[in-house]
Amino acid sequence: MPESPRGPVPPEQIARIFQRIDALRDDLVALTQRLIRFPTINPPGDAYEACARDIGAWLSARGAAVSYLRGEGEPDDTDLHPRINVIGRLEATEPGPCIHFNGHIDVVEPGLGWTVPPFEGLVRDGRVYGRGACDMKGGIAAAMIAIEAILAEGALTCGAIEFSGTVDEESGGFGGVGILARRGLFDRSRVDHVIIPEPLNPDRVCLGHRGVWWAEIEMRGQIGHGAMPFLGVSAIRGMGHFLRLLEEELLPALGTRVTRMPCVPKGARQATLNLNSIHGGQPEPFHGLPAPVVADRCRLVIDRRYLIEEDLDQVRAEIVGLLDRARAREAGLDYSIREIMTFAPTMTEPDAPLVRELDHWIEVLFGRPAEHVASPGTYDQKHITRFGSVRDCVAYGPGILDLAHQPDEWVGIDDMVISAKVMAATTLCLLHNRGNPA
Repeated sequence: MPESPRGPVPPEQIARIFQRIDALRDDLVALTQRLIRFPTINPPGDAYEACARDIGAWLSARGAAVSYLRGEGEPDDTDLHPRINVIGRLEATEPGPCIHFNGHIDVVEPGLGWTVPPFEGLVRDGRVYGRGACDMKGGIAAAMIAIEAILAEGALTCGAIEFSGTVDEESGGFGGVGILARRGLFDRSRVDHVIIPEPLNPDRVCLGHRGVWWAEIEMRGQIGHGAMPFLGVSAIRGMGHFLRLLEEELLPALGTRVTRMPCVPKGARQATLNLNSIHGGQPEPFHGLPAPVVADRCRLVIDRRYLIEEDLDQVRAEIVGLLDRARAREAGLDYSIREIMTFAPTMTEPDAPLVRELDHWIEVLFGRPAEHVASPGTYDQKHITRFGSVRDCVAYGPGILDLAHQPDEWVGIDDMVISAKVMAATTLCLLHNRGNPA
């Protein structure tokens, strides 16, 4: 078996770890099933603590120092639905780098269209089915089995391995990885490399994601009688002026901006803007009859995904410029902007130590070069690079991205096994390269 291009790890030790992972195949499936059976639906945040403590017990049984961190004061944290995160650390007696695995335990609601139970972890035809099987409890289980194989081999002789099970990724991650990062748990002084086993396909390494600027725009006019609209100022018509400028000017311009980031699918390599929702006028009463007035308010939520080559100030200024022009169309119009969420684009460089090691083991195990990709939407890497100081961070794990959030979601057992091997070999080689720059 080829050696890592940078690692002094004996090939026979890697081979034994691979054999151990093969022998742990049934355990990997059972662990995935157990995690799926916690219905950690977000919102509202069901079963978070039960799932976190189950992972914590697994880590503790293998010698990890385990702690729990609640996202108090973060969005949606309540006593009924506490945002409980688990962190485990396994440390060798000899110094060395720390490799951190992070996985989010929350899942979206099942929705309609299922032909199998969403929270039973059904195994059929080499697949484990269930909500979160692909995104991302299969990835969590694969990372945990990779850790178990390293420990069983007695190969953790220097450095440290950490695992965190965090919450709320599906709703921004503020009470999960966000709070861990702000508390210093991803500081470069204690963590060197981070692997997030999101489902980007097991022969791909995801280097990062585009930026996001979510904003709510409120257009304001003047209320008037619906039978005499000329005496009012319609906020809906004012918003219409703005929407026309978006369609005629900004959206065509965004389509010409293309990033160097390897975003998938290909359409995500362009800057994009989505109109999430629009609400105008007075709320209709329960019986459904309309209010006989000119609409004095109209709200629009926009989702602007911007490129690493773009500047956030420019992104904002383009919207403001169009709003100013729409406002000038009619006396009495005005507007305000409320920013909902902003995260900058992030991308780990393709020649970073973690990427090079993952690339090597993917090629060894798949027989072809790894593909580098970037995500069209954000994931928890945004907090690690924004609040933490670790830059050697990627997403790598089992699962097919297109299955995430779908009915009859599944993860392939073979994909979990091979991903566990890639993660185990990568971890071991990075642990024994503490002299290399990160």
